[in-house]
Amino acid sequence: MTTIVLVHGLWVTPRSWEHWISYYEAKGHTVVAPAYPGFEVEVEALRADTSPIAAVTVPETIAHLEKVITALPEKPVIIGHSFGGTLTQLLLDRGHGSAGVVIDSAPPEGIYVNPPSQLKSLFPILNNPAKRHQAAGFTPEQWHYAFCNTLSEAESQEAYDRYAIPAPGSWVWAYGLIANFKPGKQETWVDFHNKERAPLLFIAGGADHIMPPSVNKSNASHYKAAPAEYFEFPGRSHWTCGEPGWEKVADKALEWALANAR
Repeated sequence: MTTIVLVHGLWVTPRSWEHWISYYEAKGHTVVAPAYPGFEVEVEALRADTSPIAAVTVPETIAHLEKVITALPEKPVIIGHSFGGTLTQLLLDRGHGSAGVVIDSAPPEGIYVNPPSQLKSLFPILNNPAKRHQAAGFTPEQWHYAFCNTLSEAESQEAYDRYAIPAPGSWVWAYGLIANFKPGKQETWVDFHNKERAPLLFIAGGADHIMPPSVNKSNASHYKAAPAEYFEFPGRSHWTCGEPGWEKVADKALEWALANAR
């Protein structure tokens, strides 16, 4: 059996993986779903006190994830969703993981594709420079458009109530807006020519608004020395890991990883 590390994205916590954890454990695998530093408390506590969200940085998050992974008895399969996909790419580039799968991944530095639906999804965070220093969240309506556009309003509200938290505004501003325009290598830079990187699969949701297929296709195509594979589930939203039929996504991710793991 295999050790699997699940890396959550922005606007959620490891609770977003709750069904995947039990699903993979029932298959006999060991599953670890680490939180970002300061996110170890429940969703409700982070909503009540957002200071850990506003303060967390990408370097300390990567360092924390590396500490978790290097303490494991074997190199794990690493699966990341949304910004967790960016973190997964950074971890693989640093030599971690036997295989990686990124789902609806946010891009690292150097991906210049910004579709209109992505800009509309992120506008509630980018519309005020003050949010760069805050924990910035979505309203239920904004969440519905960005995350759950293939679901009904009631289904989207249910997901919002159980999982949604604010995100570090600094991350959205730095990596969603200005990273590609700053000189030098940024904190989300990966070496697309790294021959030693573990095998990597991109899974995209065909109806994803915030990280549309074009973003994931462009990201995957940048990997040269060790090419990345791409697979798309038509008609699925950014909430593909939680919306009905998530089991098919979980199966695809794990089956590919086990077949390609080093």
